Amino acid sequence: MALSGLARRLVRDELISEESVVTAIESAKRERVPLPIFLASSGQISGISIAKSASEEFGTPLFDLNVLQREAYPQGVVDQKLIQKHHALPIFKRGNRLYVGVSDPTNLHALDEIKFNTGLSTEALLVEADKLQQAIESYLSAEEDSLGDALGGLDEDELDGLDIEAVDEEGGGGDEGSGEDEAPIVRFVNKVLLDAIKGGASDIHFEPYEKVYRVRFRTDGILQEVARPPINLGSRLAARLKVMSRMDISERRVPQDGRIKMKITKTRAIDFRVNTLPTLFGEKVVLRILDPSSAKLGIDALGYEDFQKKMFMDALEQPQGMILVTGPTGSGKTVSLYTGLNILNTTERNISTAEDPVEINLEGINQVNVSNKVGLSFAEALRSFLRQDPDIVMVGEIRDLETAEIAIKAAQTGHLVLSTLHTNSAPETLTRLLNMGVPTFNVATTVSLIIAQRLARRLCSECKEPITLPDEVLREEGFDEIGIPKEEMTIFQPKGCSKCNKGYKGRVGVYEVVRITPEISRIIMGGGNAIEIADAAKAAGFFDLRTAALRKTAFGVTSLAEANRVTKD
Repeated sequence: MALSGLARRLVRDELISEESVVTAIESAKRERVPLPIFLASSGQISGISIAKSASEEFGTPLFDLNVLQREAYPQGVVDQKLIQKHHALPIFKRGNRLYVGVSDPTNLHALDEIKFNTGLSTEALLVEADKLQQAIESYLSAEEDSLGDALGGLDEDELDGLDIEAVDEEGGGGDEGSGEDEAPIVRFVNKVLLDAIKGGASDIHFEPYEKVYRVRFRTDGILQEVARPPINLGSRLAARLKVMSRMDISERRVPQDGRIKMKITKTRAIDFRVNTLPTLFGEKVVLRILDPSSAKLGIDALGYEDFQKKMFMDALEQPQGMILVTGPTGSGKTVSLYTGLNILNTTERNISTAEDPVEINLEGINQVNVSNKVGLSFAEALRSFLRQDPDIVMVGEIRDLETAEIAIKAAQTGHLVLSTLHTNSAPETLTRLLNMGVPTFNVATTVSLIIAQRLARRLCSECKEPITLPDEVLREEGFDEIGIPKEEMTIFQPKGCSKCNKGYKGRVGVYEVVRITPEISRIIMGGGNAIEIADAAKAAGFFDLRTAALRKTAFGVTSLAEANRVTKD
């Protein structure tokens, strides 16, 4: 490839090799970002080095964004779409001339399009690519905040005139050029959804009360308030969300379920599972964020100990048997199951799942939405699966004896079955099956592995600080029994910084993985209880949830307070 322009100058200045810049150009085109921003964000060349070379090559004046406060940038002059499309930021305006910050001075099309849309003469100022990216994000955030504040100035009559259209499920967040982004209600809802995705939230709550209306995100398992729009807009916000998820907008007396598909980029889309609930003061709307990338994290990212991961992988490699994942709602069971299914998902295997509902679409896997309204129960779906030549079957949840018996029959006849139960520990899972009425012999010979799990908040690596606990406290908490010498432990506590949420960032799984050994089978066959099974599991070297949580505390992954929150009775 013959290099020209900025790429040629960067090579000539010995900032990057010709081979590397060719690769960078191709990657930048794929990601649809300017070359300077790609090079700076990937760390190949510093933003200031790129800017200096570009300024000398093209004679464009170099401007330092640090000399201006964010509030000084002209607001509302250039459409947000143009700013995002061209990675160009209006910096200041003098009379009829608009000075625009760019990282690539060869992008003349950006200046022409901004000039055409604003009616102002445009002049380029060269800025550092990394600083430009941060400034654009900050600028757009400030504009959205002002739009959110503007909602308070609208009355009911003004809201009636807003053009609120249904979101095309295939197309994501609405048709380009439809004008809906100009409606404050629509823009507020879109901003909330995008903020939730960026913040790593799992759920969004829109909640009406007698005197306030609030919006909360569940981030890392904890709910936090993020906004309080005017209470008189509550019905409008609910209506917008119902339109987006294709619900009956006129029905406010009964709960409804729907789904929203928002396209973030051309290659990434996020699904929202939406539920409305009539409350005393209006409809509460809760959105569950279903990010397909969470199902493709890979087993190494989930937090298993090495020997636990090996047991899981060994069980997945078996041609038949049953793997059960247990825990309360929100403990990450679905991600564990999807991770296992992704490992098993090859062209040689026929995989079918029955889920209520299907949360994330997995290509190559036959997923069925269970619906009791039409008579399609877990048991009925399982019966159909067994007539479809399956290799692997996943049942979203074993709720009754009928489903349990069919699942066990499938596991006994040459199929690998994965499922979940709502129990607190692995031993309790076995006794739950027995209490359902499943014969002891079937439980003892069919179940191969049980994974009980919780999700603990992960300490922020940037700000966590070590603490020293007295020996007496360590003994009382149970650190003496986790198999780690005291001198190898480093216990941390949360502090909090700009990069985390009160000292935590993300979550990590805490697992009790129990393989059904001959001794545990003997206890099951003898009608043993959960305590006897737990003792046998401990004797076999399997960690219970408390031990697993304390080990993650000892290694500085989470805090003692968090370990106590998720595992201590």
